[in-house]
Order: sequence, then C-alpha cells, then structure tokens
Amino acid sequence: MPEFERRVLEVLREPLESGSITISRAAHQADFPARFQLIAAMNPCPCGWLGHASGKCRCTPDAVLRYQGRISGPLLDRIDIQLPVAAMAPDSMGAQADGEPSASIAQRVARAHARQLARQGRPNSHLGPGEIDRHCAPDEAGRRLLHDAARHLHWSARAYHRVLKVARTIADLADVDDVRSKHVAEAIGYRRALRDD
Repeated sequence: MPEFERRVLEVLREPLESGSITISRAAHQADFPARFQLIAAMNPCPCGWLGHASGKCRCTPDAVLRYQGRISGPLLDRIDIQLPVAAMAPDSMGAQADGEPSASIAQRVARAHARQLARQGRPNSHLGPGEIDRHCAPDEAGRRLLHDAARHLHWSARAYHRVLKVARTIADLADVDDVRSKHVAEAIGYRRALRDD
C-alpha cells in the first residue's frame, strides 16, 4: 500500500467513508456510488524484515516512521480491520490447514448477513452514527472496555464507531442478539494499527 503515491491513497477516504464519490467539473457536480471492500497489505518497514525473528532488518527508526507515515492517520481510521501477519515457517507452508471449512464459514456469513437485514434493513457496514448507537450498543462491560481502549489508543470517534460495527458483526456471526464484552475485545484486537504498537 505505501508504494502508491499519497495523493492516490488519500482519494480513497471519501468513498471509504460515504460509499460514494463526488466528481466536480466546471459548474457541474455528480455523485456516483463507490461502495467497495478495500483489502490492502504493506510491509512493516522498507526492507520488510522489521520484527522478524531473524533480525535481518537494518532500517533505522526514522526510515520505519517515514515508511509507515506514507499511510495517513485519517486513511487508517477508515480501515476497519488492521492485523499484523507474521511470516510463515517454511515447514508449515505445505501442511494441511486446520480450522473450520470454507463452506461452513460461508453459511455463517450468510446467516449473519440475513440477521443484519432483518434487524436494520442493511449490513452493519452501512450503518450511520445514530444507527450504530441503536443497533451496536454493547453490554456495560463491553462499553467500559471500548471506552478504555479508545482512551488508551487515542481513537477518533470514527475509529470508535468502526470498532462497534465490527463487534456487532462478530456477535452476528456467533448468532447472538447482544453485543457482549468478548465481541468488543475481539473487535479491538482486529484494530492493530502500526502506530498503536
């Protein structure tokens, strides 16, 4: 992701937030639908070895900050799930994967999507701030956990609401009506921005 010019990346902010894009030319303006799912990847540093057990990274702290700084805070704020992915050990690359089969996951996702449509008429990702308060409010323990994380990690209101929507989705995937503290904790864990580490 940091290999793109910053101005190109910054243009993503509007459609990530609103699901539409406004084009202005001369005296005319037009809005177009632009809802999409952004899946992006980046190395933790210019050489890609930062944090690796081999200790191969030779990037200076300033070089790491400059590299990570190519992605602005406001753009990161609009990315709901941010996870570090460790390098795989060579001996594990050909191994049979453990875990839930893809068909089973697809069924859970379909049920969660149907649950969202029945509850609020649209997916959780399309909820506005007032709807988030109504449909995504966690239990008291979850609320305290979320407030503590937001304060400790210096989240914006946008980041706070995005974590709530992810927690609501986790509860939906678990086929649970209420957003509980464990759903909030999982959603917080999925927001591991580089600058929070």
